[in-house]
Amino acid sequence: KDFARVKSMSNVPFKIIFLDECDSLTKDAQQALRRTMENFTSSTRFILSCNYSSKLIDPVISRCSVFRFKNLEQNEIEKLVDNICSKENLKVDDKGKYAIFEVSNGDCRKATNILQSCASVSKEINEELIYSILSAVNPKDIKIVLETVLSGDFVNARDKLLDLMLKKGLNGLDIIKQIQKEVWSLNLDDKRKIELIDKCGEIEFRMNEGSDEFVQLETLLVNFLRK
Repeated sequence: KDFARVKSMSNVPFKIIFLDECDSLTKDAQQALRRTMENFTSSTRFILSCNYSSKLIDPVISRCSVFRFKNLEQNEIEKLVDNICSKENLKVDDKGKYAIFEVSNGDCRKATNILQSCASVSKEINEELIYSILSAVNPKDIKIVLETVLSGDFVNARDKLLDLMLKKGLNGLDIIKQIQKEVWSLNLDDKRKIELIDKCGEIEFRMNEGSDEFVQLETLLVNFLRK
């Protein structure tokens, strides 16, 4: 507030205040921000960034011009990775680039942070290193589990799943999200895929409510056996 009320001393007619992730502000803080935006428009312009605009109160949104930015496409993330690698002397193979895109989900900042984390370990970055550093779910591992259970070998599939959780330190919620993605690539009819996606949602809800993750994932594997 003190900064906003002071007029700019340069030839620029106003100052700029940039508030990052303003959706984390409480409702009371947003009300105070609204009043500050109203009172000092002659000396200050505000730029607000957020992840979820629905968390901002209407009076704040109504005083802004809203710009929405979508996540980057795969080729755009790869260009970003190539640009960073050329400047930081890093090497990332094609599978590694795709892994960065998958884990970041097109988020530019997250992709950059992934590269930074991996670069602290090695200048040569591959798919295995990325999933290991981030303790993220490798789609290949989940696909093996699902193919195993669909072949009728429930015990082996369960053991592979337990191995992922214990040895690689993966949590159940991350695994269930990757299972949901992999379901669409399975050789099943669309009706069966929809049933399994519905079951994934139910299992995720139970996990969020505090149910045992491994027991719930076992239950999900049983559903893959049913015709």
